[in-house]
Amino acid sequence: MTVTDAHAQPEHYADYLRMLARSQITSRLQAKLDASDIVQQTLLQAHRNQHQYRGQTEAEWVGWLRVILANVLATELRKFHTQARDPAREMSIEASLDHSASRFDNLLAADQTSPSERAGRSEQRLQLARALAQLPNDQREVIERHHLMGWTIAEVAEQMQKSKPAVVGLLFRGLKRLRECLSDQEGSTHATKSSG
Repeated sequence: MTVTDAHAQPEHYADYLRMLARSQITSRLQAKLDASDIVQQTLLQAHRNQHQYRGQTEAEWVGWLRVILANVLATELRKFHTQARDPAREMSIEASLDHSASRFDNLLAADQTSPSERAGRSEQRLQLARALAQLPNDQREVIERHHLMGWTIAEVAEQMQKSKPAVVGLLFRGLKRLRECLSDQEGSTHATKSSG
């Protein structure tokens, strides 16, 4: 996907942005904040402010979307914390999003450094986000908290009010299902390319 394609279809990144947004919404605020609403606002702002984007690569485009997501999250979180605008807090959200994105990339295969490998990695990132979105909520949540947010099994179990063995089971089944989803996506991608 080229940067021009990305501009034309920012919703292509919705699952990825939703996953990042969920990583920032604490369980205390989950009833009040919906990651899908946050992403919708992010994509709307990206569309409105597209003329301000100055990057050249897809990585820069995704980074720009993450900055917008951080700003939207900061605005929404401020509503619940009734604090004035705090640039330090907004930078903290942006840094936390970058950290989550980095952990997300670590779920992908070995380091890829050539331009074609980086382009492939970008597509893999989007496929992984789409596959995560297809998982049952509990499995997705366990994978996101453990692998993307870096929580221990004990922390995930406590947060989700489940036993450690239950969380391990969800993680195992979720990762198995995630591999199946990715394999299915890869199969459909190859079928589409060979028929085109």
